[in-house]
Amino acid sequence: MTPSKPALPLAPWPLALLCALYLLAGLVGHDPWKTDDAVHLGVAWEFAAHGDWTSPRIVGDAWLAMPPLFHWVAALLGKGLGFLIDFHNGARLATALFGALLFLGLARTAHRLYSPAAGLGAPLLAMGTVGLLVPIHEAQPLIALLAAQSFLHLGMARVADNTTQDSLKGGLIAGVAMAAGLLAVGSLAVIPLVVLPLLALLHPAWRGRSTLGVVIALILGLGLAALWPGLLALQSPELLPTFWDKELAKLTPPAWSAESFQDQLQLLGWAPWPILPIGLWALWAYRRQLKTPAFFLPLVGTLLALVQVFLLAEARPLNHLLLVVPLTLLAAAGAEKLRRGAANAFDWFGMMTFTLIGGLVWLGGIAMMTGEPLRVAKNFTKAEPGFVGLWSWPALIAAALLTVLWCWSLGRLPKSPWRSATHWAIGMVLMWGLMAALWMPWMDYGKTYRPVAASLAKALDGSKECVLARHLGDAQKASLRYFIDLAPLRYNTKNRECGWLLTQGSARSENAPAGWRKVWEGNRAGDKSEKFRLYQRAE
Repeated sequence: MTPSKPALPLAPWPLALLCALYLLAGLVGHDPWKTDDAVHLGVAWEFAAHGDWTSPRIVGDAWLAMPPLFHWVAALLGKGLGFLIDFHNGARLATALFGALLFLGLARTAHRLYSPAAGLGAPLLAMGTVGLLVPIHEAQPLIALLAAQSFLHLGMARVADNTTQDSLKGGLIAGVAMAAGLLAVGSLAVIPLVVLPLLALLHPAWRGRSTLGVVIALILGLGLAALWPGLLALQSPELLPTFWDKELAKLTPPAWSAESFQDQLQLLGWAPWPILPIGLWALWAYRRQLKTPAFFLPLVGTLLALVQVFLLAEARPLNHLLLVVPLTLLAAAGAEKLRRGAANAFDWFGMMTFTLIGGLVWLGGIAMMTGEPLRVAKNFTKAEPGFVGLWSWPALIAAALLTVLWCWSLGRLPKSPWRSATHWAIGMVLMWGLMAALWMPWMDYGKTYRPVAASLAKALDGSKECVLARHLGDAQKASLRYFIDLAPLRYNTKNRECGWLLTQGSARSENAPAGWRKVWEGNRAGDKSEKFRLYQRAE
C-alpha cells in the first residue's frame, strides 16, 4: 500500500488565480482616495507629468518622506497604460505588482524552508491577514517593502545551504531585495533588511562559506540603495540634509506613553490575525527546532519587527505590516501542525464570519441600489449625504460569481490541515470583492476630492495661475493638482500679487485673514471635520 500524498492547500494555478483576484479586486475603478493613496499617486503623477525623475515632489514642493522606487514604478505603469485606463488606476497597479512579488517570495521561501504544501499555503495565509487588506488595495510603498522582505528571506535561506553556488545566488537575491526595500521606504527598511542578515551571522548556518553570501548581500544592497541619494546630491544638493533628517527621524523612538503602548497592543490583537496565533503555535510545535535555520530566520525577523513596531513606530496599522512576512513564514510551518480541534474551530469561525459579512454586504448593496430596506439605505445616505446608488448589472453579476465561489468552497474543499487557511483566504476575497462590486460607488463618493475640486475650479472661474494656499495637507494638494491642475503657492503675507487664497481648516473654526473676503467654501460630503475656504483679496 503506497502512502497517501500530503494534501495541498490549492493547486498552483487555482492559487495563482485566487491571488490575482485578491490583488485586483477594488484596486482600480475609483479616484485617488484620502490620505496615503492620494499622496503617493500625486508623487507618481508629478514624475510622469513633469519629467523630473530624481526629486519626488507634490505641487512643486519637495516630498522627501521616502525614496521614490515605488513612485517610479507607479508613474511608468500609469503613463504606459494611459491608452487603456486613467493614470491613477494604472499607477495603482504598482501595488498589485509588488503584491504579486510578495506572494511569490513567500511561496518560494516557505517551500524552501519547510515543504511544498507550506509554499502553497504561505500566500493563502498572507491573503487572510486582516491588516494587509486595505494597504494592498491602495497606492502603498510599504507593499514594496514586504515584497523585498520576502525575497530577502529567500536569499538568506539559500545562503544557509552552505555551498558556494547557493551562497552566491542567495547573496545576489538578498542584495537586490535589500536595495529594493531601501529604495522604496528608506530607513524604515534598515532593521528588517540590513540588521536581520547581520544577526544571521551569529548562527552557524550563515558562517563559513555562507558568510560570503551575507557579505555579497550587504555590499550589493547598500551599494545599489546609495545610488538614488547620490543622484539627489548631484541634482538637488540642498534637499539632501532634509532627506537625511527625515530618515533619521524614522529610527528615533517617539515619546513613550502607556496609552501608545496600549494602542500598539490593540493593533497587535487584530492587524496580524490570523498569522499571529498560528505563528505562535508553530513556535510551540517546533520548539525543539527553533535553532535550525528554517525557524531561526523568521523568528529573529519577527522579534526585530516587534522591536521596531513597539519602540520606533507610531501606533498605526500600517506599521504592523512589518510583521507580515516573518509571521506568515512561521504560520506556514505551523498550519500543517494544527491539531484537528483547533483547525476545525478556526475553519468553522472563518466560514461563519465571512458568510455573515458577505450577507451584510449584499444587504447594504441592495439597499443602496433600490432604497430598500429603507432603514439600511438611510444609514448609507446619512454617512455620505447626497449619495444616490444606481442599479448595476455588472456589479451584481460579479458579486453573484464571488458568492458562488464561496458557496462552492464551503462544500468542496477537501479536509486537510490547510482547509481553514484556504477558507479564510477565499473569505477575504469574498468580503473585499463584494465590497468592491456593491459598495465601491459609495466608498468612492466619500473618499474622493473630485467634487470638491470641481466646485473650487468653478469658483476660481479659470483663474488658477496665482492661488495662495495655507494649511493644505499633502493629500489635498496632490488631489487638487491631479483633478484640476491647481498648483497653489505657499502663503506669504508679503506676496501681494496673488488675488486668491485657499485654506484648509476645521468646520467649526474660521480664521479669516485680514484683507481677504470669503467667496467659497466646500468639503467632502461625509467629512464634517475638514473644510476648504477660498478667499479673494479685498480691494
